[in-house]
Amino acid sequence: MLNPEAKLSGKIFDKDVLQKPTRDGYGDGLVLAGEENKNVVALCADLTESTRAEAFAKKFPDRFFEVGVAEQNLATIAAGLGVSGKIPFISSYATFSPGRNWEQIRTTISYNDSNVKVAGHHAGISVGPDGATHQAVEDIATMRVMANMKVIVPCDSIEARKATLSAAKIWGPVYLRFQREKTPVFTTEETPFVPGKAIILWQSKRPQAVIIGCGALLYEALIAAKELEKEKIGTVVLNSHTIKPLDEKKILELAKKYGAIVTVEEHQISGGLGGAVAEFLAKHDPVPMEFVGLQNVFAESGSPSELLEKYGMTAKHIKAAVKKVLRRK
Repeated sequence: MLNPEAKLSGKIFDKDVLQKPTRDGYGDGLVLAGEENKNVVALCADLTESTRAEAFAKKFPDRFFEVGVAEQNLATIAAGLGVSGKIPFISSYATFSPGRNWEQIRTTISYNDSNVKVAGHHAGISVGPDGATHQAVEDIATMRVMANMKVIVPCDSIEARKATLSAAKIWGPVYLRFQREKTPVFTTEETPFVPGKAIILWQSKRPQAVIIGCGALLYEALIAAKELEKEKIGTVVLNSHTIKPLDEKKILELAKKYGAIVTVEEHQISGGLGGAVAEFLAKHDPVPMEFVGLQNVFAESGSPSELLEKYGMTAKHIKAAVKKVLRRK
């Protein structure tokens, strides 16, 4: 059943559930952050409308900088602002930032612990027809490995707004990951959001396995949990929106209690959320794990739903992963 403490939407499983892209939450949160703190500034690499930085640019034109198609400059200019008392947010497609400018983010932002927030947009394979060149599926791995960098992957547009606002209040580099495609909005204004604190969204009366996810695929995890309940397979669904720092206390508690874990993410299975959980549990309490995500391949062009189905990231595949991990328990 849905965890009442998570205060999720009452229409979560309805056919007409509200759908919005998480990038909309970024745009809303950026404006609110700018209203709260005059030191918040925004920079973009010629994708102001696509990354939803447009509203901030219109409201605070003297605090917005259009860098153009120059992602390395985007990072280095922001690094200077970040060590000069400003709180810069930089936005582009995730394949370009942090993809193209990874070295500049590493050397000028992370190394100097500059107070920069990197917003990677159009992440995952659900960007669809743009194909593999524009489908960022390695970004969580490359960003979480950086010293000083925090990594947050919100699950819907409401959580994306909260994550953006929270990032403005966190000192140091933060990577925020957003998607282009409209996805179900299943959290509410009352749903708790604290960076670094995972939250249980679903808990059966007799759980047998734990599904740990991040991003919009958490909705698929909830559908899987509901369907598994009908098959008398109980689960816990944990929203691990913050991948770095990981909520180690909560994950260890669930691993010890239930002894089987499935991770779910729209990312390569290597190095992302699944990798972070596996690294931690290998040291503290190894349990059987299965990984739902992109299986060491590049995806192709197609509609988001077609790609998620083909590459094994829907509720059907999450259910199969739960059953598989239980056989190994």
